[in-house]
This record gives sequence, structure tokens and C-alpha cells, in this order.
Amino acid sequence: MPLTHRVLIAALAIATASPAIPVLAQSGAAQCAPDNAGLTLPAGFCAQIVADSVGNPRHVVVAPNGDVYVALRRAAAGSGVMALRDTNGDGVADERHTFGVGAGSGIALANGVLYFATDTSVVRWRLAPGALVPTGEPEVVVSGLARGRAHSAKTIAIANDGALFVNIGAPSNSCQSRDRQSKVPGMDPCTLLDTAGGIWRFSTGRTGQRQSDGERWATGLRNVVAITLGPDGATPWGAQHGRDMLSANWGFDEAYNAENPGEELFRITQGSDFGWPTCYWSTALKKKVLAPEYGGDGTEVGRCADVGQPLVTFPGHWAPNAMLFYGGAQFPERYRGGIFVAFHGSWNRAPLPQAGFNVVFVPMANGAPSGPYEVFADGFRDDERRPHRPSGLAVAPDGSLVVTDDTRGRVYRISYTGGR
Repeated sequence: MPLTHRVLIAALAIATASPAIPVLAQSGAAQCAPDNAGLTLPAGFCAQIVADSVGNPRHVVVAPNGDVYVALRRAAAGSGVMALRDTNGDGVADERHTFGVGAGSGIALANGVLYFATDTSVVRWRLAPGALVPTGEPEVVVSGLARGRAHSAKTIAIANDGALFVNIGAPSNSCQSRDRQSKVPGMDPCTLLDTAGGIWRFSTGRTGQRQSDGERWATGLRNVVAITLGPDGATPWGAQHGRDMLSANWGFDEAYNAENPGEELFRITQGSDFGWPTCYWSTALKKKVLAPEYGGDGTEVGRCADVGQPLVTFPGHWAPNAMLFYGGAQFPERYRGGIFVAFHGSWNRAPLPQAGFNVVFVPMANGAPSGPYEVFADGFRDDERRPHRPSGLAVAPDGSLVVTDDTRGRVYRISYTGGR
């Protein structure tokens, strides 16, 4: 039987089967921790801890029955996926299992099939109705993905037509011939872009693919850890990690380095080029400027006038790790169709305070941002000795927002309980 037929049959079975046990989606009224799990949220929202000490959870998905699956950046005994289930409806996972083929960061769920991205491959399992953990070996959808010493994590998104989009981060800061070295010019052209620094498109209708079987959908993207599908279910959107070392390598003022480049959010259309490594977003000038590795001085635009531009920008070095369009019905109307972005937080904003470590909301209308971003969830860094760092986002079937923390190994659930 063809693969597409088997996937459709599995999806139909899951859609028509009744959940075997009560799980997160059937938990009824939102559960709230007395202290909102340490988070600061807008009025009417509350939070609880779904699971703690789960390793290093990166991206996350929630199944239609409420089961939660997280990709583990450090594999637990060789198993890179953790499955969580709430069996008594209190919002807290009391059953957990690990499985998989090693560490990874990307995870997606489509038509009853769970996809998982390691640093070099994308594999999948079919989930039987009512089963928390799959049985048998996974199918290998793609293998041999380019991997460098930096930015090796692969993240994924699956379109309605079965397209598999994979972020392949560039193993470099700015494509210098000797990476991260003072005054070393950038390679021109940047040969790293042949196999990395962009989004590749594959098909979920095939197994055994190699990177050469895919299409380079977009280029000039340093590392789009935060990738998702737009409301059309077809077009990838993403937010990239910007470059570093403008002061250490090129003598820019340290305060300038702290704020630059701004982090950028894009709608990623086929064939687009967003300018890395030759360009970066100047937060002062509010436009793309030429990187010093390519002769720029922080003000010159040059060839950067012709590259893809961001729809939204954020402060420098906040490190966007996940984003999604809110498609739930639980949150108030103003949030519906808007974008949530989880920021992992900075390490190099000195002499300014380190920043990020939050989840922000971008209001959207008619396919475009309709207002400035606002911090939605904060407080992850209140414990300076052992801060939490947001890393993954998912919307549960009841419309609550699930957030992972890959530093302290926590999974949060944010719910709305206030008036509309």
C-alpha cells in the first residue's frame, strides 16, 4: 500500500478512536500554580508546571488527545524524545517515557505521524490510536544533513501538502575563512550557503532521501531555530539567530555590539535570500547594512538593499528558539492568529544587562504585524543562579500554550481564566 494511503488510514483511525484514558486535553478547567510557576503573565492568565526535570527539552508538540512530545537536546540513554501524559486531569504529567534515535531539537506531528529531527536526519513513527509511545523502528525520511561544529540543531515544519521544511543552520558566525577571528574577511561568495544557512524542502511522501534530494527553499539565513508554518499551512515563517562579535572582531563600540544585530522574523517565500552573511539588521538605522567582513562600516547599505527584509525585529542577541501562530480558541480574540515567539536569552549583551529569556506576542491582521511586539511571559530568569530559558512552543487542544525550558528541564502550561 502506498505511503500516503497508509498515513491517511492512520489519521482516520486516530480521528475516530476515543481516547483510552483521560489526558491533558480533557482536563476541564485550567489548573494554576499558586505562584504561576514563577512566571509573570498578563492579567487573566495563569501557569502551571506540566513536568519538571525532563532533561533538555527543545521543540514540543501536543497530540489531539493531549499527549505531549518533546525533543531532547541531550538524549536520555540514547532516546531523544520524551512522551508525557496526564492520566488524572490535574494538568500535570504523571506518566513519562523516552524513545528515539539519539538527541535532537526538531519535532512535528502530522496525520498521526510523529517526526523527529536529529542533527543529521529526520525520522518518523506512526502513533497507534491511544498509544503514548510508538513501537518498532522509525522510518528515515532524510539523512545526511549537513552538520558543522556550530548551529548543528535541525528544526522542522510540515506543510498541509506534505512538504517537509528543514532549517540547516550555518556552521559559522559570518562566513570568514577563519571563523570568529579578528579582521578576517568573509568568503565571497560564501560557499557554506551551498549546504547550510537556509531552509531546505523535502517530501514526507518519500523515505531514504538525502540532502541533495531536497530543494533549497530559501538562503541567507544564519540559523532559523524558530520555524513554523503560516496560517495558509504552506509557507514557512521563521526567526533567526543573528551574528555576533562586531566589537571583539571589528572594533565596534561594545554598547553597539550589545544591541546589534537585531533579531529578525521573516515570512520565508520560495527563492528568497535574506542576506546572511553579507548583511545584518542595524537596530539604530532600522535597515540592513553591510557586514564588516564584506567592507561595511555599520552604516553602508550597498548590496543589502536587494535582500529580503524582516517583518518584525527584536533586540540584539535575544536568540529566538521557537515561534507559532496561535490557532486556539481559549485565549482572548486579540491573540487569535497572532504570533508567539520564545526567546532563549542572550549571553553577549555586556555592558548592558543580559536580556530575552521570555515569550513575546506579535499581533497580526491580514497577514501582517498590526502593532509592536509585547512581552507575554516573563520571569524565567528570576533565579539568576539557575535561570530557565524558553525553547519550545505548542498549542494544546484546549487552547493553552505549552512552553519548554531546555536549561532546567521544565515544561509549562499557560492558560487563560479571566474575562474576555
